Amino acid sequence: MWAKSDKLVQVHFDQAEYDLRCEWGLPGLLELAPLSDAVVIVDILSFSTAVDIAVSNGASVLPYRWRDDSAGAFAKEKQAQLAHGRRSKSGYSLSPASLRTIPAGTALVLPSPNGSALSFTANHARTFTACLRNAPAVAKHLAKSAAGVAVIAAGEQWSDQTLRPCVEDWIGAGAVLSLLPGRRSPEAELAVAAFQHFRADLKGALAGCGSGKELIEKGFRSDTDLASEYAVSSAVPMLMGDRFIDCSS
Repeated sequence: MWAKSDKLVQVHFDQAEYDLRCEWGLPGLLELAPLSDAVVIVDILSFSTAVDIAVSNGASVLPYRWRDDSAGAFAKEKQAQLAHGRRSKSGYSLSPASLRTIPAGTALVLPSPNGSALSFTANHARTFTACLRNAPAVAKHLAKSAAGVAVIAAGEQWSDQTLRPCVEDWIGAGAVLSLLPGRRSPEAELAVAAFQHFRADLKGALAGCGSGKELIEKGFRSDTDLASEYAVSSAVPMLMGDRFIDCSS
């Protein structure tokens, strides 16, 4: 009886009656992905932005859940480079600015606890990642190839590792959803409203939000600037096997 009751309650959260769906983090991904033709993971500061810049240069990005000894082993197994910690002054890292000159053909393992972890966990035939830079390109691709789309705002984490919904990912999710045809869930409508509200000053919104202030204080103002650029990229990062590549062509 309880199992049946739990199942009846659960279906209220899958947004299945809508074409365009939106949720937060891993629970949202697990809830919406099975009923969607495509999943888009949005982590504006900074995984999605870093992936866009890397694949635009012809590199590929392998998501991974965390940066520890296992990440090194994973990179070795995949014959890929492991990204340095963000504070590193040399090499590639989660800082989008560090990837502006990454050469074509480079395979990079890019761990992060949010967007990368979600991408690593995604068990869906068609998984994309999007940011403000490439939201129109990703939406255009999906409009031609997917009827039901779930956009997952990755969010950040509090010090106790619980999910912290963050304005930048809400804006980024809305940037994609605003350009897709179909009936939006109320959750998707709210994300679109957030994007439209901040559309005129995305740079100011990202610099002024909690995540942006944290990055700027740590010396990564260039990352918030890169992440706030809208519609400057034609890349469509799609997870092909174990890595994101540009499938725009």
